[in-house]
Amino acid sequence: MIVRYVQPNRSGIQANNYARHSIGYVVRGKKCIYYGDLCHEIPQGTLFYMGTGSHYTEDIPEAGKNFEQIVFYYTSAQLSKVLNNLSVVYQLHITNDHSCPDCEQQTHVSYPATGAIKNFFGTVSQYLKDDLFSQDTTAEMIKITELVYLILTQKECCLKSKILSNMDLMKESFEQTIQDYIFSDISVEELAEKCNRSLTSFKKEFRKHFYEPPHKWFIRQRLMHSRLLLISTNKSISEIGNECNFPNTSHFIKLFKKEYGFTPANYRHRHAQSDSGVASETKGFVPHGTPAVPQL
Repeated sequence: MIVRYVQPNRSGIQANNYARHSIGYVVRGKKCIYYGDLCHEIPQGTLFYMGTGSHYTEDIPEAGKNFEQIVFYYTSAQLSKVLNNLSVVYQLHITNDHSCPDCEQQTHVSYPATGAIKNFFGTVSQYLKDDLFSQDTTAEMIKITELVYLILTQKECCLKSKILSNMDLMKESFEQTIQDYIFSDISVEELAEKCNRSLTSFKKEFRKHFYEPPHKWFIRQRLMHSRLLLISTNKSISEIGNECNFPNTSHFIKLFKKEYGFTPANYRHRHAQSDSGVASETKGFVPHGTPAVPQL
């Protein structure tokens, strides 16, 4: 599926849960992706990849102009077909020799678009404006094949590595199962059973995919979502705790303060005291993964 998004106004940080992988291109404006108190900026003219699962993003328009992006969504099965076609039909030699801690532990990566890729997205933009994809799945498949080809013929990089790692259907199934239960009251033993693994095997595979133990990872994901609710809703602290699967409010406050350095109430108050609602949503964040004071 190929989609063009246009955002006229800055609407703040949004929580999104993706069931498919995506490759996007920022046509105009700037996209921000948040990990706790880190902000990664994706400027205009940049490709980005976002994996399945939860993401916290903000799309920021240019002054007087809309934010615009084009995004390709795909499954591991669809990617396998594309790669098989490129390898068998077009004899493309596909390699994946890149590895680095950043792209292994992040659920997104970005890469400056080459001239060929910019021209490619110019063509795709016109196709979308003329509504040429809605009734033609073959055209969509041709375009995603062309995009993957353009990326795979670049030098070894995080973007190429991330895309090629999507071929693992078992990995996708495992990670999607975990994402489905982030806010559920479910034990590690029950999760292991749903993933058809022994407890020992489950914990080992969980660390392989998410780089920390299940309990710690689930707590971190829930706290990240609670922070978004604190700055974007008027719900009470206890309501937010319950929604994020922290039924004990005192325990929720303790965990939140340990993670961010402030109680939930103080965190919300600091945000409310900012000069403007729009500016405050990124106050305390700095670009390109640089640590910032946790005061959203």
